[in-house]
Amino acid sequence: MPAEDILSQPQPPPDERVAYGTDPNQFLEVRLPRAKGPHSILLNIHGGYWRSKYDLKHAGHLCEALRKAGVATFNLEYRRVGNAGGGWPGTFEDIRSAYRFVQQVHSRSHADPNRLVVMGHSAGGQLALCLAAHEPSLGRVISLAGVVDLKKGFALHLSHDAVAEFLGGKPDQVPEHYRAADPMELRIPQARQWLIHGREDDTVPPEFSRDYVIQKKKAGELAELLEIPHAGHFDLIDPASEAFKQVTSTVKTLCCT
Repeated sequence: MPAEDILSQPQPPPDERVAYGTDPNQFLEVRLPRAKGPHSILLNIHGGYWRSKYDLKHAGHLCEALRKAGVATFNLEYRRVGNAGGGWPGTFEDIRSAYRFVQQVHSRSHADPNRLVVMGHSAGGQLALCLAAHEPSLGRVISLAGVVDLKKGFALHLSHDAVAEFLGGKPDQVPEHYRAADPMELRIPQARQWLIHGREDDTVPPEFSRDYVIQKKKAGELAELLEIPHAGHFDLIDPASEAFKQVTSTVKTLCCT
């Protein structure tokens, strides 16, 4: 069964759904390990090219799998292009608000804020790295097949110009948006950054992560690349795939260091 079909299958419900804002799209799905805490924390940011027709449901599978692996997971929903207030900067404001909310409520979730990792898939990878650039307290971040170079994403017209939709225009029309949102242009000196990409990804080309890590290492940042052979775009978030074992291993390693 293709990964896209597996991810559409029913999943166990979260332990709790909590709001971090007043908009219907501002909530987190919480899944806690059954063992006694404190637990490490994963804040997960789903992808979908920042568009409202893609929500957090497909990411519930990976969050459930990581809960079973001993990680407290917070699956993040946010306003997207097509929602009132979605797009830049509203989408990113939601990401920051949710991050700060998780930091504040960790005690009731029996979670350890010193072992917090933020991870995003596809467009969520951009949002995760952007968060690390704007939040100095964030020390661990993972991008799964991330759109980590927005100017390149615009130049390649990824998903029918999704980047321009998200940022509200072309790079020469809204340069301040690109400067504030593009992980490739931002400094992230404090965070350990892991870029994981499938070598067979035909949705976001693997050179996005390759080029990002090369540039960030030249700038003296802590960036590492894990490129997985025979893996496509959705294999990285499919708990039934071989690639997901390496994602799980990376999450658990970062949580504990």
